[in-house]
Amino acid sequence: MLQIGPYKLPNRVALAPMAGVTDLPFRRLCAQMGAGLVVAEMISSNPRLRDSAKTLWRSRHDAEIQPRSVQIAGSEPQAMAAAAAYNVARGAQIIDINMGCPAKKVCRRAAGSALLADERLVQEILTAVVKAVDVPVTLKIRTGSAPDARNGVSIARIAEDAGIAALAVHGRSRACAFRGQVEYDTIAAIVAATRFPVFANGDIDSPARAAAVIAHTGAAGVMIGRAAQGRPWLCGQIAAHLATGVTPPEPSPDEQLAIMRTHVEALHAFYGEFMGLRIARKHVGWYLQDSPGYMQQRRAFNSLESAADQLVYLQKMAGNTAYQNNPDKEIAA
Repeated sequence: MLQIGPYKLPNRVALAPMAGVTDLPFRRLCAQMGAGLVVAEMISSNPRLRDSAKTLWRSRHDAEIQPRSVQIAGSEPQAMAAAAAYNVARGAQIIDINMGCPAKKVCRRAAGSALLADERLVQEILTAVVKAVDVPVTLKIRTGSAPDARNGVSIARIAEDAGIAALAVHGRSRACAFRGQVEYDTIAAIVAATRFPVFANGDIDSPARAAAVIAHTGAAGVMIGRAAQGRPWLCGQIAAHLATGVTPPEPSPDEQLAIMRTHVEALHAFYGEFMGLRIARKHVGWYLQDSPGYMQQRRAFNSLESAADQLVYLQKMAGNTAYQNNPDKEIAA
């Protein structure tokens, strides 16, 4: 069984932290549908941002989801240590450190995956955070700053020496962002060079792919990112496949519509109507992205201007036999 500090995870599949995606409603849904660990959205270590609406939303936890893992980002060791202690005081049971985000607005501040180019600073940040809290500290990285500067193994050894409890590795460099093919050889080398649990991450979009990546890398588990958008059941499917060799079927169209409606209701309740209906638009777009009628339905849903209208629209989709038989048919708002 995969263990992080005192926490025994129910399975080997984690939901990756994704800014603007893994908010409390989505984490709760993925956990209910079988994710073994769910990591909250990235929170800045800048104390001036602690009272912003975005940070307050990202800092909310659910007592049903344990262990509660919170990701922090920054580039100054003592600020990161203070942020870790602050979030533990607010209920975090695991602190995750972001050294994997390739976004320009993060890397411009010498945070995220930009840190991988400065191994001494990496060591200082990890040591400071581990010393600041009495909960497990985990780390998310990439293979290096560029394809010709893959220092993932060196970073992993620094992390293990600093007391990091587990590591997640995306199989691309910072320079690659999300482009090109993932390479898992560096992840395999990290697994071979360290003793703590390593999660393999990057383009894992099916149970079969997850099993193949684990076989190739020897990783303790997998971390699922963008493939879970619109598919909150995917982590549970992968977990079942890894445990039994049998993949549960996809939810039926009716079941998927019910999941979508429950999710949208939760977004409205969490964010309020103004933000809730806007955030619901992108999630519904992900749910419908493989539907033959995707463009029509997305356009119609995005035109709705009230939470009530969104729920009515989804209810009509669920009850519309014509839509089930012909997803290209547009539902009247």
